[in-house]
Amino acid sequence: MNPDLNHLHPYPFQKLAALFRDIPPNPALKPISLSIGEPKHATPQFIKDALVAGLDGLANYPTTAGSDALRGGISAWIARRYAIPAPDAKTQVLPVNGSREALFAFAQAVVDRSRPNPVVVSPNPFYQIYEGAALLAGATPEFINTLPEDGFRMDYAQLPEDVWQRTQLIYVCSPGNPNGHVMALDEWRELFDLSDRYGFIIAADECYSEIYFDQAPLGALQAARQLDRDDYKNLVVFSSLSKRSNVPGLRSGFVAGDAAVIAKFTLYRTYHGCAMNPAVQAASIAAWNDEDHVAENRRLYAEKFARVLEILQPVLPVALPDAGFYLWLRTPISDTRYAQELLRTQNVTVLPGSYLAREARGINPGQDFVRFALVAGVEETIEAAQRIARFTAMLAA
Repeated sequence: MNPDLNHLHPYPFQKLAALFRDIPPNPALKPISLSIGEPKHATPQFIKDALVAGLDGLANYPTTAGSDALRGGISAWIARRYAIPAPDAKTQVLPVNGSREALFAFAQAVVDRSRPNPVVVSPNPFYQIYEGAALLAGATPEFINTLPEDGFRMDYAQLPEDVWQRTQLIYVCSPGNPNGHVMALDEWRELFDLSDRYGFIIAADECYSEIYFDQAPLGALQAARQLDRDDYKNLVVFSSLSKRSNVPGLRSGFVAGDAAVIAKFTLYRTYHGCAMNPAVQAASIAAWNDEDHVAENRRLYAEKFARVLEILQPVLPVALPDAGFYLWLRTPISDTRYAQELLRTQNVTVLPGSYLAREARGINPGQDFVRFALVAGVEETIEAAQRIARFTAMLAA
């Protein structure tokens, strides 16, 4: 067996199950889960119809690069969404089976094990796929703590020169999971400068980019264009339909950016056997070509956030994030105990923030925070907020 498997940490939800093993939920209340970032809004019917209509494609092997129609549709969507020239659909766009699979596989293709002590950098807290990808690529994960006192920005000065010299890949997430922070142009400029200086590749995870409240988040390709980096050197963006179109089970997304990097990643995926199902491609084309359902999705999230903030602000230090569907809240007691007691008394499940982070430079930046995923329907989300407010008020009594 690959010995690097022994370095993998239990996934956050495995830890959560262990935390709750001996906690009886309040049987008088129906269970409500805010722990998993799985969209619960209805999948649009036209996407289902396109999936069914594409079933004849199952008679053919799909290509790794996907159909011309899908790559063209993704390229056109990028141009519309970010008001930039359309990326070359043949060389700068690659459909993938969801951003999670691609984010993991990317490190396996990018990390050069022949260079001594390779490093992969990610924010902290973070999506645990980044860490697992680094470990199984034979690299050392290094973390940059994203803290509320810094506005959840990545402070690159946290890592010393010798770490940057060994860095081959950095994962960034904007809008961020779990804090919702959107990277500004000056943050991108600083990151691009570091990439130029040390030669590492940037993997920009943008799977929450279409859930926002006022201004559409700045994207990595958009930032690169504004900074005259028209070739997207060492930059690859990862996006997905899961959150945008409420189709997490479709497993459909894309990578886009530096043509040279994507060519190598395509070669890796040819051997990895990751071609997208033709029916899924048909449904994906339909989804990328429509914005009305995305606007309605944002409307539902905006309604939930407005109602939840009104309920929670009297008892918790909560504010609207830049984007995304998470609330990242500091708890009045330890995050693990808060989660246990909330389940025991209110039958509401939330994720302790410490499970989303690692100790770095003497702290776990997720400790004494919890993540609420506002993914359920409006009424269920409001009921959960009311229970959370009631429970938190009891703590203060």
